Amino acid sequence: MSEKAKLYDATKCTGCRGCQLACKQWNQLPAKQTENRGTYQNPPDLQPNTWLLMRFQEISNGNGGVKWLFRKDACMHCTDAACVKVCPSGALHHTKYGTVALDQSKCIGCKECINACPFDVPRYDPATDKIAKCDMCFSRIDNAMDPACVKACPTGALQFGDKDEMIKLAHQRVKDLGGNAYVYGDKFVGGTHMIYVLPEKPAVYDALPENPRVPLSVIVWKDWLKPFSLLATGGVIAGAFLHYLIHGPKDTSGDKASEGGGE
Repeated sequence: MSEKAKLYDATKCTGCRGCQLACKQWNQLPAKQTENRGTYQNPPDLQPNTWLLMRFQEISNGNGGVKWLFRKDACMHCTDAACVKVCPSGALHHTKYGTVALDQSKCIGCKECINACPFDVPRYDPATDKIAKCDMCFSRIDNAMDPACVKACPTGALQFGDKDEMIKLAHQRVKDLGGNAYVYGDKFVGGTHMIYVLPEKPAVYDALPENPRVPLSVIVWKDWLKPFSLLATGGVIAGAFLHYLIHGPKDTSGDKASEGGGE
């Protein structure tokens, strides 16, 4: 089974938020009352009922004017996913497509994934005591359909397919733009399954880490200390078993005799 990925080309995006609405509709996410904060971006951040958010940003165009930047914000579906590493219940897991899915029936609301995620994606819902996030529309892609956001995109800014092909398309798009764009997502955390083509350097975008990585504390515990502790435990068990084979079970007859002689 080939790995799948989603490609978001910000140079083709008009900020229509059709993807944001499609995500809510397909996943039956309830709407909540919003308020005007002086920006078209609404709500202000990802929420338990908003798994995909179109971020709006204004920057100077260098000539006294303003330039709009759009960015689709959702789970990046990392190959080396910190959330999967720290999840104690197996609620967060990799699918056969390489994406990161969430089984809410197994979620215990520990919030470890929130602290571990370098993209600040998982959201805690106090009403259910569980985590919520995008699962790349697993039910759709497992039935040979595009994710809902991709299906709804009117400009072709969103595409979905084999991961290798999406990465090739991203780099080809940068070439077509004369090199005045950037590919983001194919180099770090083992390579994400959400690839960006950005017209500006990643550092310019709000809430987008320039060099995301699995936290060192997670690496030390999950990749180093935990395997060592399991190896040590296995050694103790093996040693006890070997002792049993050599010396046999403990003989307690002497202890019983001693106890009888003292009466």
